[in-house]
Amino acid sequence: MASPTVAANAYASLAKIMERSGAEKAGQAAAGPSFSALLQDAVGSVMDTGKKADAQTMAMASGKANVMDVVTAVAETDVAVSTLVSVRDRVIQAYEDIMKMPI
Repeated sequence: MASPTVAANAYASLAKIMERSGAEKAGQAAAGPSFSALLQDAVGSVMDTGKKADAQTMAMASGKANVMDVVTAVAETDVAVSTLVSVRDRVIQAYEDIMKMPI
């Protein structure tokens, strides 16, 4: 189960992604970030989180990291991957719902 700190970090990461995407398109009138840009940032964020967990695990194996840091990094990665999978499932469900609509 994810701790409140991990959940708060996940929400903060999402807020940063939204701010970055919005700042890139500041010149456009009331247009939000494109779906592809949000998806690319989200996948990149998950990959960065996974790399951080891998680095912490390697540091612990060499005796340079605290066990709590490793557990926290792995938990953050778990939350990020779970969120990404949930979004993927919802996008697939929405696509299937659209395809079932009569013309």
